[in-house]
Amino acid sequence: MATSLLQRALNTLELLSSASGGITLNALAQQLPMPKVGAKRLLNELEELGYVAYDSHRDCFLLTTRLSAMAMRYLADRGANDVAQPHLDKLAAQCGELVRLAVAEGQGLSFVAKAQGMRAGLRYDPEPYEKVPLYCTATAFAWLSTFDDEEALARIAADGPMDSTLRGPNLLATPAEILPYLQKTRTQGYCYVCDMSAPGMAAVAVPVFDRGGEHCIGSLVIGAPTARLAEEQIRQHLDALKESAYNLSQLSHLSEYLRHPPA
Repeated sequence: MATSLLQRALNTLELLSSASGGITLNALAQQLPMPKVGAKRLLNELEELGYVAYDSHRDCFLLTTRLSAMAMRYLADRGANDVAQPHLDKLAAQCGELVRLAVAEGQGLSFVAKAQGMRAGLRYDPEPYEKVPLYCTATAFAWLSTFDDEEALARIAADGPMDSTLRGPNLLATPAEILPYLQKTRTQGYCYVCDMSAPGMAAVAVPVFDRGGEHCIGSLVIGAPTARLAEEQIRQHLDALKESAYNLSQLSHLSEYLRHPPA
């Protein structure tokens, strides 16, 4: 029986999932097996859909994080305990505020897990799974700081127009105004913003790298009302935040699962 296009697409994704360093077009065509021109057409379509990325430096194809993010959402919806959750729960208990983990997904970021440390009173408790705005959040700025300015601006532009609806009074007017935040984050190792993504809310975030420290796979962030997370107050949370980000990076199965491939 002839292999269907769907079966070939799934076989391609399975092959890529076992090739963490990527796979060349020739190797993929041989292993499927299928003609090289057909394999290239299939890879191009998967790339357009956001499941595959082409690394021009090594002339190979890799999986993006789109499937991994989908899988994490599915497992969370099924009530499964994600390997990252105990670390988020511990940090939330230490700081007494909301903790969220965002991972790279395509050219942007998506929140995939959270833990709530505030048990009573005013709580910041957004939806657990949503796309991260790249132009107004500490979560995004921490991640974008790991790219050079040109790449960071390109990702912000690709994310869509800056929308001021329901944003805070400190919302930046242009993408270029984000660059000083990225530079400061590179220097101090964390990003703090307040009254930007939403009025009366503040956040401090750090990038999360893979186990080898070569690729940023996302950001870890603490969010709270500005009254409880003013800039002079974040020092009390920084050590625990950075330690949690490091511990997440050392989870090899999580780190490799979420590692964002090079562009």
